Amino acid sequence: MLLTISTTHQPATDLGYLLYKHPAKVQQVEIAGGKAHIFYPESGAERATVALLLDLDTIGMVRNHAGIRLEEYVNDRPYVASSFMSVALAKAFSTAMNGTCRDKPELVEVRMPFEVTLSVLPVSGGEPFLRRLFEPLGYQVAAHPHPLDATFPEWGESRYYTVKLANTLRLKDLLSHLYVLIPVLDNEKHYWLGEHEVQKLLEKGEGWLNAHPEKEQITRRYLKNLGSLTRQALGLLAEEAAEDTVAEEKTEALAEALPAPVREVKTRLHDQRLEFARAVLKSSGAKRVLDLGCGEGRLLQLLLKERQFEEILGMDVSHRSLQIAHDRLHLDTLPPRQKERITLLQGSLTYKDQRIAGYDAAAIVEVIEHLDLPRLASFEKVVFEFARPRTVVLTTPNAEYNPQYETLSAGTFRHSDHRFEWTRAEFETWAKKVANHHGYQVTFLPIGPEDEAVGAPSQAGIFTVN
Repeated sequence: MLLTISTTHQPATDLGYLLYKHPAKVQQVEIAGGKAHIFYPESGAERATVALLLDLDTIGMVRNHAGIRLEEYVNDRPYVASSFMSVALAKAFSTAMNGTCRDKPELVEVRMPFEVTLSVLPVSGGEPFLRRLFEPLGYQVAAHPHPLDATFPEWGESRYYTVKLANTLRLKDLLSHLYVLIPVLDNEKHYWLGEHEVQKLLEKGEGWLNAHPEKEQITRRYLKNLGSLTRQALGLLAEEAAEDTVAEEKTEALAEALPAPVREVKTRLHDQRLEFARAVLKSSGAKRVLDLGCGEGRLLQLLLKERQFEEILGMDVSHRSLQIAHDRLHLDTLPPRQKERITLLQGSLTYKDQRIAGYDAAAIVEVIEHLDLPRLASFEKVVFEFARPRTVVLTTPNAEYNPQYETLSAGTFRHSDHRFEWTRAEFETWAKKVANHHGYQVTFLPIGPEDEAVGAPSQAGIFTVN
């Protein structure tokens, strides 16, 4: 079975850095039942292609009972992209799938044009199901069916297809999609199922599975239709999706401790955070403002209504979120003067970016907890040393408040993508250190109704230049 991944990203040789596989070398990794060979059919500045070729020993698999239940020595496993391909992807390209690139770390967040060819893919459910899996993720799908026997066309088509996929996205997202969806299309999975496979599904499906229209079907098929594991996985996915809703329903008003300029009262917690940020930016007197980690553009909507803000820039690492923000703000139909005020950019807060320098103020709402702790130092330099707005309003969850939610307990994060959540003391220690080091002073305020013992659900730091 063969899988190829091609890109025309410039320079295309960046693919080798991302995959951590040198184009001039043929490499191999051992997998259950055989070997996976990695090589580059082409590698140039204009176009590069990496190939993953599996060489499976079906006789050895049956004799050694390598986790499969195929009783016959002759089967399709050596010739199709199946669950063995997912295992090979995870083992051959583990650093890329985990979002790591040692030599060029900035490439991890770069969206590149990719073309994927799978020869041959067994599709249980036919081409319509294949499209329902990949098209919602932004892929262009071309599927060429193969007949059962070309000599006897009246026998009809088989379940085997040569599939070509095209999309522009991050490599780590592409690999995660393939890892999950290839076994979903094939009923003959070789792996033993347990709770560890539920965790793998949630890990590789993070950021896209919950929003996929075929979420239940994907979950059920990936877990071999085992009811208990499917229910467990769907329950965990539902908890993740409901976390923000639960938090919002349990909040009522902005804390009275806030100064007059930020006493906007809203019911939902996220609305309170946004109104808090808007009010701080407005009271700072800023005319040119940033929304760093702008997501789907809810804060940008509020900022656009304020005539005080002459220039508004929203930046986010997610292209999909920026597309939603673009639609939410109706940028295609805005009057020219309004449209000139706002700009959307894709970028990371851990890499120096000239485009965010020179602004008066910045909002960073519920963003830092999504960064790996080792990357915080880069974030601090980018925002407080390089961009250096006069005012920065930054919000983050208060971990002490989590047990107030019925679905959370002490030590449990509010969202699966959070890398950490700080107590009030931890947040203040970090913020004061950043402020002292970069010449700011910082004020701390709660967001949401305060509990006497554990504080408010969110906490904010307002940084101003000394």
